[in-house]
Amino acid sequence: MDAIQNMLTRTSVKKYKPDPVPKEILDQIIEAGTHAPTGRNAQSPIILAVTNRQVRDELSKLNAKVLGAEGSDPFYGAPVVLVVLADKQRNTRVYDGSLVMGNLQLAAHALGVGACWIHRAKETFEMPEGLALLKELGIEGEYEGIGNCVLGYPDGDFPPVKPRKEKWVYYVD
Repeated sequence: MDAIQNMLTRTSVKKYKPDPVPKEILDQIIEAGTHAPTGRNAQSPIILAVTNRQVRDELSKLNAKVLGAEGSDPFYGAPVVLVVLADKQRNTRVYDGSLVMGNLQLAAHALGVGACWIHRAKETFEMPEGLALLKELGIEGEYEGIGNCVLGYPDGDFPPVKPRKEKWVYYVD
């Protein structure tokens, strides 16, 4: 798919089939995330690729707790969660992680996989349960949660692109 057309047609998917994303496709999406620009090329973000259903459900539960919607699934049934975290010592961490999130979503769309940015990663990994999960998974260091990129195959059609707002761009000639 043409890169510009990919950007113009990507939308957030909010209903997923339970079907797994094949590892070879998931690996391509993740690799695209690792090629996002980062401040001074420090590559401070890390990607936690969660395909284990138990861990995915625990993350969803913690996210729902932060949201104040316990018992719901803020991940819309997506079978994969790519958690982007970035080194708290880097002053560009939020920007760096946001670019990783964008690359993940664009790569997913280019490969026919639905994606959606789910917030509350920061709060999830500030909670004792979130910190304990990182420790249990062997992730050391001080990381801030930037976002959760949920992935899967849409249950239905990809959502249509919404019109762009007026006065989005102001030219200064």
